[in-house]
Amino acid sequence: MLARSADDELPILRVWLAPGVLIDFWPYSAVEIDFDIDLRELQGQQRLDMLCGFFALIGRRLDKPVLMASEGDYQHPVLGFDVDADRVVLLADPRLAG
Repeated sequence: MLARSADDELPILRVWLAPGVLIDFWPYSAVEIDFDIDLRELQGQQRLDMLCGFFALIGRRLDKPVLMASEGDYQHPVLGFDVDADRVVLLADPRLAG
């Protein structure tokens, strides 16, 4: 996926975390993993726990933070896996985003 020429269309890796919960991975570079998830698909505590588990799995495997931000506001993540704390933490009050 990363060995494509600059003129090639960007491929999308689509992963179903669970029935009804789709994550689209965008391979922009070899040093950063970007993905999209439709938060409307995360109805209920079980699906939120699943997302947090997914963040933790990636963060532990790569030993790197996993951050979630609103589209277009990547400098202000609201949720993420903290490597040192070894858990997903709230990084900002989403009610204050705007």
